[in-house]
Amino acid sequence: MKKAILGEFLGTALMVAVGCGSVSLAWSHGAVSATFGLIVMTAILLFGSWSGAHINPAVTIAFWRDQQLDTEKVLPYIIAQCSGALLGSMLTQGAAPTTVAPSVSLLRGFVVEVCITAALMVSILLVVQRSGDRRVIAAWVGATVALLAWLAGPLTGASMNPARTFGPNVLNSLWATLPFYLVSTVIGAWLAVDIKRRWFPDSPAQL
Repeated sequence: MKKAILGEFLGTALMVAVGCGSVSLAWSHGAVSATFGLIVMTAILLFGSWSGAHINPAVTIAFWRDQQLDTEKVLPYIIAQCSGALLGSMLTQGAAPTTVAPSVSLLRGFVVEVCITAALMVSILLVVQRSGDRRVIAAWVGATVALLAWLAGPLTGASMNPARTFGPNVLNSLWATLPFYLVSTVIGAWLAVDIKRRWFPDSPAQL
Protein backbone atom coordinates (compact mmCIF):
# COMPACT_ATOMS: atom_id res chain seq x y z
CA MET A 1 0.00 0.00 0.00
CA LYS A 2 2.79 2.46 0.85
CA LYS A 3 4.48 1.90 -2.50
CA ALA A 4 1.16 2.31 -4.32
CA ILE A 5 0.40 5.59 -2.55
CA LEU A 6 3.91 6.83 -3.28
CA GLY A 7 3.46 5.91 -6.93
CA GLU A 8 0.27 7.96 -7.15
CA PHE A 9 1.92 10.91 -5.41
CA LEU A 10 5.03 10.91 -7.59
CA GLY A 11 3.19 10.16 -10.82
CA THR A 12 0.71 12.99 -10.33
CA ALA A 13 3.43 15.41 -9.27
CA LEU A 14 5.43 14.54 -12.37
CA MET A 15 2.42 14.93 -14.66
CA VAL A 16 1.44 18.33 -13.27
CA ALA A 17 4.99 19.69 -13.07
CA VAL A 18 5.94 18.75 -16.63
CA GLY A 19 2.56 19.38 -18.22
CA CYS A 20 1.98 22.74 -16.57
CA GLY A 21 5.65 23.54 -17.00
CA SER A 22 5.22 23.33 -20.76
CA VAL A 23 2.51 25.99 -20.46
CA SER A 24 4.75 28.24 -18.38
CA LEU A 25 7.36 28.01 -21.13
CA ALA A 26 4.79 29.42 -23.57
CA TRP A 27 4.87 26.41 -25.85
CA SER A 28 2.26 26.12 -28.59
CA HIS A 29 -1.08 24.49 -27.88
CA GLY A 30 -0.08 21.45 -29.90
CA ALA A 31 3.21 21.10 -28.02
CA VAL A 32 1.49 21.44 -24.65
CA SER A 33 -1.08 18.79 -25.59
CA ALA A 34 1.68 16.43 -26.75
CA THR A 35 3.64 17.09 -23.57
CA PHE A 36 0.70 16.15 -21.37
CA GLY A 37 0.25 12.98 -23.39
CA LEU A 38 3.91 12.05 -23.22
CA ILE A 39 4.21 12.70 -19.49
CA VAL A 40 1.10 10.64 -18.76
CA MET A 41 2.65 7.83 -20.81
CA THR A 42 5.90 8.20 -18.89
CA ALA A 43 4.14 8.17 -15.51
CA ILE A 44 2.33 4.94 -16.43
CA LEU A 45 5.60 3.33 -17.50
CA LEU A 46 7.38 4.45 -14.33
CA PHE A 47 4.70 3.85 -11.71
CA GLY A 48 2.19 1.52 -13.33
CA SER A 49 3.63 -1.50 -11.57
CA TRP A 50 3.41 0.32 -8.22
CA SER A 51 -0.17 1.51 -8.20
CA GLY A 52 -1.63 1.26 -11.69
CA ALA A 53 -0.66 4.92 -12.21
CA HIS A 54 -4.15 6.33 -12.10
CA ILE A 55 -2.74 9.83 -11.33
CA ASN A 56 -6.34 11.03 -11.49
CA PRO A 57 -9.08 10.82 -8.81
CA ALA A 58 -11.79 10.39 -11.46
CA VAL A 59 -9.94 7.37 -12.86
CA THR A 60 -9.56 5.94 -9.35
CA ILE A 61 -13.29 6.31 -8.69
CA ALA A 62 -14.15 4.68 -12.01
CA PHE A 63 -11.84 1.72 -11.38
CA TRP A 64 -13.40 1.33 -7.93
CA ARG A 65 -16.90 1.39 -9.42
CA ASP A 66 -15.82 -1.21 -11.98
CA GLN A 67 -14.56 -3.39 -9.12
CA GLN A 68 -10.95 -3.12 -10.26
CA LEU A 69 -9.81 -1.29 -7.11
CA ASP A 70 -10.32 -2.17 -3.46
CA THR A 71 -12.38 0.29 -1.44
CA GLU A 72 -9.66 0.85 1.14
CA LYS A 73 -7.34 2.24 -1.56
CA VAL A 74 -9.70 4.89 -2.92
CA LEU A 75 -9.24 7.66 -0.34
CA PRO A 76 -5.45 7.16 0.09
CA TYR A 77 -5.03 7.27 -3.69
CA ILE A 78 -7.04 10.48 -4.02
CA ILE A 79 -5.18 12.18 -1.18
CA ALA A 80 -1.86 11.15 -2.73
CA GLN A 81 -2.92 12.41 -6.16
CA CYS A 82 -4.08 15.80 -4.86
CA SER A 83 -0.96 16.17 -2.74
CA GLY A 84 1.23 15.27 -5.69
CA ALA A 85 -0.61 17.75 -7.89
CA LEU A 86 -0.05 20.46 -5.31
CA LEU A 87 3.67 19.70 -5.21
CA GLY A 88 3.91 19.63 -9.00
CA SER A 89 2.10 22.94 -9.20
CA MET A 90 4.39 24.50 -6.60
CA LEU A 91 7.38 23.49 -8.73
CA THR A 92 5.91 25.47 -11.62
CA GLN A 93 4.73 28.35 -9.39
CA GLY A 94 1.07 27.62 -10.06
CA ALA A 95 1.31 27.73 -13.84
CA ALA A 96 -1.63 26.75 -16.05
CA PRO A 97 -4.72 26.88 -13.84
CA THR A 98 -7.72 25.26 -15.49
CA THR A 99 -10.48 27.67 -16.50
CA VAL A 100 -13.34 27.83 -18.96
CA ALA A 101 -12.73 30.17 -21.90
CA PRO A 102 -14.71 33.43 -21.68
CA SER A 103 -16.48 32.58 -24.95
CA VAL A 104 -17.72 29.24 -23.55
CA SER A 105 -20.76 29.07 -21.28
CA LEU A 106 -20.47 27.18 -18.01
CA LEU A 107 -23.06 24.68 -19.19
CA ARG A 108 -21.20 24.01 -22.43
CA GLY A 109 -17.91 23.80 -20.55
CA PHE A 110 -19.43 21.34 -18.09
CA VAL A 111 -20.68 19.14 -20.92
CA VAL A 112 -17.28 19.28 -22.61
CA GLU A 113 -15.50 18.11 -19.44
CA VAL A 114 -18.01 15.32 -18.89
CA CYS A 115 -17.61 14.12 -22.49
CA ILE A 116 -13.82 14.24 -22.70
CA THR A 117 -13.40 12.58 -19.30
CA ALA A 118 -15.85 9.87 -20.32
CA ALA A 119 -13.93 9.38 -23.58
CA LEU A 120 -10.63 9.15 -21.71
CA MET A 121 -11.99 6.67 -19.17
CA VAL A 122 -13.65 4.52 -21.83
CA SER A 123 -10.33 4.33 -23.65
CA ILE A 124 -8.56 3.33 -20.42
CA LEU A 125 -11.10 0.63 -19.58
CA LEU A 126 -10.95 -0.66 -23.14
CA VAL A 127 -7.18 -0.97 -23.35
CA VAL A 128 -6.82 -2.41 -19.84
CA GLN A 129 -9.44 -5.01 -20.69
CA ARG A 130 -7.65 -6.04 -23.86
CA SER A 131 -3.95 -5.76 -23.01
CA GLY A 132 -1.77 -6.53 -20.03
CA ASP A 133 1.28 -4.93 -21.64
CA ARG A 134 2.03 -1.71 -19.74
CA ARG A 135 3.81 -0.25 -22.77
CA VAL A 136 0.69 -0.62 -24.90
CA ILE A 137 -1.49 0.83 -22.14
CA ALA A 138 0.87 3.75 -21.61
CA ALA A 139 1.06 4.62 -25.31
CA TRP A 140 -2.70 4.30 -25.79
CA VAL A 141 -3.66 6.40 -22.78
CA GLY A 142 -0.97 9.00 -23.46
CA ALA A 143 -2.13 9.40 -27.05
CA THR A 144 -5.75 9.74 -25.90
CA VAL A 145 -4.83 12.42 -23.38
CA ALA A 146 -2.88 14.34 -26.02
CA LEU A 147 -5.73 14.19 -28.53
CA LEU A 148 -8.43 15.23 -26.05
CA ALA A 149 -6.23 18.02 -24.67
CA TRP A 150 -5.68 19.31 -28.18
CA LEU A 151 -9.41 19.22 -28.97
CA ALA A 152 -10.78 20.69 -25.75
CA GLY A 153 -7.89 22.67 -24.30
CA PRO A 154 -9.01 26.01 -25.82
CA LEU A 155 -12.52 25.49 -24.43
CA THR A 156 -12.09 24.32 -20.82
CA GLY A 157 -8.40 23.67 -20.32
CA ALA A 158 -9.17 19.96 -20.88
CA SER A 159 -8.80 19.00 -17.25
CA MET A 160 -10.23 15.43 -17.30
CA ASN A 161 -8.57 15.20 -13.90
CA PRO A 162 -9.61 16.86 -10.60
CA ALA A 163 -6.05 16.64 -9.26
CA ARG A 164 -4.56 18.34 -12.32
CA THR A 165 -6.96 21.23 -11.68
CA PHE A 166 -6.61 21.18 -7.91
CA GLY A 167 -2.90 22.00 -7.72
CA PRO A 168 -2.67 25.06 -10.00
CA ASN A 169 -6.12 26.40 -9.11
CA VAL A 170 -5.51 26.27 -5.37
CA LEU A 171 -2.23 28.14 -5.76
CA ASN A 172 -4.06 30.75 -7.82
CA SER A 173 -6.92 30.95 -5.28
CA LEU A 174 -9.46 29.86 -7.89
CA TRP A 175 -11.53 28.06 -5.28
CA ALA A 176 -14.84 28.50 -7.06
CA THR A 177 -13.61 26.47 -10.05
CA LEU A 178 -12.85 23.34 -8.04
CA PRO A 179 -16.43 21.99 -7.68
CA PHE A 180 -17.06 22.56 -11.39
CA TYR A 181 -14.10 20.41 -12.48
CA LEU A 182 -14.52 17.85 -9.70
CA VAL A 183 -18.16 17.13 -10.48
CA SER A 184 -17.85 17.19 -14.26
CA THR A 185 -14.84 14.87 -14.42
CA VAL A 186 -16.22 12.40 -11.88
CA ILE A 187 -19.54 12.25 -13.74
CA GLY A 188 -17.67 11.61 -16.97
CA ALA A 189 -15.61 8.80 -15.48
CA TRP A 190 -18.68 7.33 -13.79
CA LEU A 191 -20.59 7.28 -17.08
CA ALA A 192 -17.64 5.58 -18.77
CA VAL A 193 -18.19 2.52 -16.57
CA ASP A 194 -21.82 2.39 -17.72
CA ILE A 195 -20.66 2.62 -21.34
CA LYS A 196 -18.22 -0.21 -20.77
CA ARG A 197 -20.86 -2.41 -19.17
CA ARG A 198 -23.24 -1.74 -22.05
CA TRP A 199 -20.89 -2.02 -25.03
CA PHE A 200 -17.87 -4.12 -24.01
CA PRO A 201 -18.55 -5.95 -20.75
CA ASP A 202 -15.99 -8.29 -19.24
CA SER A 203 -16.39 -11.87 -20.38
CA PRO A 204 -16.99 -14.59 -17.74
CA ALA A 205 -13.44 -15.82 -18.36
CA GLN A 206 -12.02 -12.43 -17.44
CA LEU A 207 -14.11 -12.26 -14.26
